[in-house]
Amino acid sequence: MSHIPTKAEILDWIAANPTLNSKRDIAKAFGIKGAARIDLKRQLKELEAEGHLEKRKRSYRDPDRLPPVSVLQIKEPDENGDLFARPLEWHGEGVEPVVLMLLRASDPALGAGDRILAKLTVVHAEDHNYEARLIRRIGTNPKRILGIFRKGSEGGRIVPIDKSGSSEWTVSEDNRHGAKEGELVEAEQAGPKGRMGLPRARVINRIGDPTAPKAVSLIAIHQHGIPDHFPDAVIDEADRAKPVGLSGREDLRDIPLVTIDPWDARDHDDACFAEPDEDPKNPEGHVIWVAIADVAAYVRPGSPLDIEARKRGNSSYFPDRVVPMLPDRLSGDLCSLHEGVPRAVVAVRMQIDKDGHKIGHKFFRGLMRSAASLNYEEVQAAMDGRPNDKAGPLLETVIEPLYAAYDALTRAREKRQPLELDLPERKIELSDDGKVSSVKFRDRLDAHRLIEEFMVLANVCAAETLIAKKSPLLFRVHEEPSPDKLESLRDTASAAGYTLAKGQVLQPRHLNQLLNQASGRDDAELINISTLRSMTQAYYSPQNFGHFGLALQHYAHFTSPIRRYADLIVHRALISAHGWGKDGLSLEETERLDQTAQHISDTERRSMLAERDTTDRYLAAYLSERVGDEFEGRISGIARFGVFVKLDETGADGLIPIRSLGREYFHYDAEANTLMGSDTGMIIGIGQRVTVKLSQATPVTGGLELELLSLDGSSLPRAPSPAGRTATRRKASSYKRKADKTRKKVSRKRRSSR
Repeated sequence: MSHIPTKAEILDWIAANPTLNSKRDIAKAFGIKGAARIDLKRQLKELEAEGHLEKRKRSYRDPDRLPPVSVLQIKEPDENGDLFARPLEWHGEGVEPVVLMLLRASDPALGAGDRILAKLTVVHAEDHNYEARLIRRIGTNPKRILGIFRKGSEGGRIVPIDKSGSSEWTVSEDNRHGAKEGELVEAEQAGPKGRMGLPRARVINRIGDPTAPKAVSLIAIHQHGIPDHFPDAVIDEADRAKPVGLSGREDLRDIPLVTIDPWDARDHDDACFAEPDEDPKNPEGHVIWVAIADVAAYVRPGSPLDIEARKRGNSSYFPDRVVPMLPDRLSGDLCSLHEGVPRAVVAVRMQIDKDGHKIGHKFFRGLMRSAASLNYEEVQAAMDGRPNDKAGPLLETVIEPLYAAYDALTRAREKRQPLELDLPERKIELSDDGKVSSVKFRDRLDAHRLIEEFMVLANVCAAETLIAKKSPLLFRVHEEPSPDKLESLRDTASAAGYTLAKGQVLQPRHLNQLLNQASGRDDAELINISTLRSMTQAYYSPQNFGHFGLALQHYAHFTSPIRRYADLIVHRALISAHGWGKDGLSLEETERLDQTAQHISDTERRSMLAERDTTDRYLAAYLSERVGDEFEGRISGIARFGVFVKLDETGADGLIPIRSLGREYFHYDAEANTLMGSDTGMIIGIGQRVTVKLSQATPVTGGLELELLSLDGSSLPRAPSPAGRTATRRKASSYKRKADKTRKKVSRKRRSSR
């Protein structure tokens, strides 16, 4: 029989666990099940009636004061260096209480935004109501920094490596932990700063030489808090895993499925095959198979592997390394569809008609054996009449049917008209010692597009199947651009002489019409970049809001469960919906899909930022030997402090500081996105061609500083004489009045058309 807690035990539990205070949480804590829940409910109602608890939605708390143990969020230190915190769940009717932190010397550093569990004491001070002692910190500490250690007479300082311009941190001798001059270190705040001093820090990790090529991606990994070490329990579980057999699965080993990946791919989680459809009801149609590694068979809900995979959210890819979501035993072995090796998969068989429209599909949980591991280049070369020894024997039976099905899907795509951005992708190539040997733009082959189309279709099938079976899942959502961003894009297009449809429901085909207008012209890249910037960020959600960019109503990620946790959720949902086993979506997972969606959307953005920062640092290192050289580029952004330029040769982004533009004052027009010289009347705007000189490259931060030499092929105008300066200023003032008048007119017109 379940133990029914006393009222005192219930109150103690709620005080010690303020974030776990629903009736379900309390029942779980005391092991209360079945009919015993009725007695617990009675106890809670009595406590509520006696005034000890206040029911708020489905949770309980003391209405009059903060509990003795509370969850707090740390605020910024005040001018005296004192650290205060705010209670995260204050529901009283009065003013939110003020909590002063009392830190011990042994306490870890706390920074603004930290969430902590603390023991509170009521006080009656002039500026605070409670004093708090730290019990433990919840989650990670956002005030950790990565920087270069500079030795001093009484310890030293840490210079942050990021480009945010944050201040240096001081380190006492006993907090150095052996750090040496010029060494890359990770540090955390060691206490509140003094009134006039810098924040104090303690070194917690010595990383080594910051100039070493291999440190570049490591800097980004540490700076963005990407977990890069698997706990022992996770490795142990992965190492104990054994290959899945045929029992309970469809035997797909006779289907010549092949993997097609980059030549340097670290894993192979998808395979495909196509053939003519023999169904007489589908003349000239095709059957497409897509098989995806069955990660769910090895990563069970709630296991150490699952907890760590969810924490990471996704794999992160860098030029010299990958931080995987799963240990190598799974990502590189058991869940990788190696050639000639039986592997567990979740597969979908799709039927399309001659015009590429899907007319049916069915999912299977099976066992496959890859007929070949191919790369994009050799597949494309085979189709172009240059087959090698590996692709040649597969040309007629495998490769040509794949392209025939792709041709049909291309016709359907042209009719659907998803967004067709044309932006080259950079590829940084490293030498054996980790230095940048070259920066190239990746070729876009039909082989790439073929795999993309197959994967998109498989993702659509996954979403449609789970919707039809009324199963919870995570959708990949991409909402349409906001009105403000769309208006900004329309202004950019208009300034370049193009038009963007207005007064109708926006669809991707309208943006494609704009892109087609600029295609082949000098400012095509500008229009593509501006269109990309107008897009919203894609994210994961249990609610389906469609995918604007792909012009699809139902879309879910299914094809990469090795590197994306969202896909693993979809796999589990398919397993549950089809009744394939007990390793499907658990009740607990279903209940927290909202939190999971938010978390993995955040980890995805974290990886994108880390990968971008790494690219910037590698490019800065690559260009550091060419300081003083001239480069061609195009203005990609305007800010009050300077001009951003994208260089043609490498795609690197650099900054022309406004101080280097000349001695004159530059007016910044945020609405027009321009800078205008007060003396020369020179106008600098997005999209203009420039010649620049590289004046500084800083590999540690990834920053490039440029000097403007020419604008749109013309030399920069010289500042006029004093008399001429007065005339120019009058001209500039006249231009500004005219621009203001035009903007007001446009604004009135927009308001009247609403």
